[in-house]
Amino acid sequence: MESWVALVVVLVLAALVLGTGVSIYNGLISLRVRADGAWSDIEVQLKRRHDLIPNLVETVKGYAGHERSVLERVTELRGQAVTAQGPAAASAVEPQLSLALRSLFAVAESYPQLRANENFLELQRNLGEIENDVQAARRYYNAVVRDLNTRIQTVPSNLVASTFGVTERPFFELESPEERAIPDVRF
Repeated sequence: MESWVALVVVLVLAALVLGTGVSIYNGLISLRVRADGAWSDIEVQLKRRHDLIPNLVETVKGYAGHERSVLERVTELRGQAVTAQGPAAASAVEPQLSLALRSLFAVAESYPQLRANENFLELQRNLGEIENDVQAARRYYNAVVRDLNTRIQTVPSNLVASTFGVTERPFFELESPEERAIPDVRF
């Protein structure tokens, strides 16, 4: 009779360990899938941004043809951003593209007729909306990656993660000090 009890206790403990392991594994995979989805959302927003840039450059080019270096820099960085693969590569080029776009808008400030152009104003408004969407997507992605990375580093999930090859993800961070700086607002 005692061996029956011992066998039942061992089977119950084994079932609990197995159930806990399966639960942890499913949680890790769920976070990994959410991180993939969140990165996909960032890519969609960045594509919208990248698709808008040529129209913006062409509009400014019509008014400010002699500002060629700024226009070429924006075009070059857009090309690099379109081909960037993954969070690390995108984190390296996207801040540079943002700075180049700021330069483009600074050039536009010198041309009152351009600032009054409805097409330019619409493009500028769309770009602002896309920038907000990119920021929201980046915050969500980083939150999911934080949760995934925390789970991977804590006990007992780290044991399950290492057994099944679930690895940490990089954050989509701002690389340049200019992007991290607080903007100077003047009225």
